[in-house]
Amino acid sequence: VQLVESGGGLVQPGRSLRLSCAASGLTFSSYAMSWYRQAPGKEREMVAGIDRFGGSTEYADSVKGRFTISRDNDKNTVYLQMNSLKPEDTAVYYCKGFHRFLAITYWGQGTQVTISS
Repeated sequence: VQLVESGGGLVQPGRSLRLSCAASGLTFSSYAMSWYRQAPGKEREMVAGIDRFGGSTEYADSVKGRFTISRDNDKNTVYLQMNSLKPEDTAVYYCKGFHRFLAITYWGQGTQVTISS
């Protein structure tokens, strides 16, 4: 199983980025997907989550109204659209897949997002 994040980078405050997480080796539609982030010296925190078919999403309060999670089960990919980025959004962003019934969790390797002028 592999979860491979992409799309990170260095952008100025107020700009946008879209992260992608491509999954392989698993039945993608069986997994709820989430994005987490970890800033230097801080705990990893959940940013956004989406259920198996995209019918339900949840967001951390700090990103509500700015970030949007979505998925394409045909492409085995989950996305995180990040708008109005702030310096405090700087972190390594990780993709997580969770199979509720098998209690299996997979993590990607992370992608760095840096917001700076």
